[in-house]
Amino acid sequence: MVDDRPSGSLWHSVRSLPDFWRLLELRVASQFGDGLFQAGLAGGLLFNPERAADPWAMAGAFAVLFLPYSLLGPFAGALLDRWDRRVVLIGANAARVLAVLGVAALLAVGARDLFVLFGALVVNGFSRFVTSGMSAALPDVVPREQIVTMNSVAIATGATATFLGANFMLVPRWLFGDGDSAAATVIVLVALPVAVALILSLRFRPHVLGPGHTAVHGSPFYAVATGWADGVRAARARPSVTATLAGLSAHRMVIGINTLLVLVIVRHSGAEGFAGLGAAVLVVAAAGIGSFLANVLTPTSVRRWGRYATANTALMFAAVVQLAAATWDLRVMVACSFLLGLAGQTVKLCADSAMQIDVDDASRGHVFAVQDALFWLSFIIAVTASAAVIPADGRSVGLVLTGSVVYLVGLTVHARIGRRAN
Repeated sequence: MVDDRPSGSLWHSVRSLPDFWRLLELRVASQFGDGLFQAGLAGGLLFNPERAADPWAMAGAFAVLFLPYSLLGPFAGALLDRWDRRVVLIGANAARVLAVLGVAALLAVGARDLFVLFGALVVNGFSRFVTSGMSAALPDVVPREQIVTMNSVAIATGATATFLGANFMLVPRWLFGDGDSAAATVIVLVALPVAVALILSLRFRPHVLGPGHTAVHGSPFYAVATGWADGVRAARARPSVTATLAGLSAHRMVIGINTLLVLVIVRHSGAEGFAGLGAAVLVVAAAGIGSFLANVLTPTSVRRWGRYATANTALMFAAVVQLAAATWDLRVMVACSFLLGLAGQTVKLCADSAMQIDVDDASRGHVFAVQDALFWLSFIIAVTASAAVIPADGRSVGLVLTGSVVYLVGLTVHARIGRRAN
């Protein structure tokens, strides 16, 4: 097992890695913009009195937003292992600025949901490209023995920035209202942190973010066309990666079920507009705080018990916590969201560490893109399936129990496959 204890204080360790520090600054700006955009879009579409959203509409919105990129991402992930990742980050952030302003314009003129979602799809596609690029580049700017700890620092920093961005959205929402014009104003503000991310991308030296060498040959078209197969092949070659991806997929499916439950319950309660959005943000915020705590605790857990045992424990813990959500008490649901955020982020960190340590740099971008695809495909499948059976008031004990079973299935697969890597 890798000894991941940094020398001296954590702060000193981070500051002693200048390129990693720059990557952290880029992550803060980028993910603050992501949080603000996602929350602003949810407010503009799902909690907007000028627009209606039933469970199928919500499922459709998530599908349009994330499904296309989830299917195409692993193909494009080949570019992260072929081109200078600095150039990729610059280009993706520049495209995000333009796409964000386009979505704001669509909201301002009251365009149909489908057109707004298509524009948001473009924004999310470039955003995920940036996130995968930053994760794939981390081992190129951090010593191997510090990867687990510094990955936790990076994820904690990004999660905090996303959390702050999502909650900052409530300020302009409160000031300007909840109609299309107000939603457009929120989205315009997203362009500011994304522009900062673009500027920060320019500060890296060429090729400092990798890849150091490439196993992707042939034309760019060929590299992209074979991206899915290469990414899956690289993931399957490492049981530690395959196992944690199975556990992570299970967690994301449960998050999909719970997300739809919360949204339908909040809307059915009559708390629409700012109040309804505030209740939904409270549940999401609790998950974010739990995720932040996981970033602090996971490195110590991995050093003491290893990635395999840590992920197994987190999945078992999540299966038990999920059952408590059936009380439908908001305070209990917020507490469950916190604990599931803690457990899920622990599994995510174990997955990231497996890919950053066990996968060669020449294939790492492929595998991170596959992870990103599984991340959202699992979520969308769960939301869509739940929309078919959820009652009008959202209070479905069956769906809560299904979530617990999904965690147990993920635990079983992780335990069986991961055992081969230990």
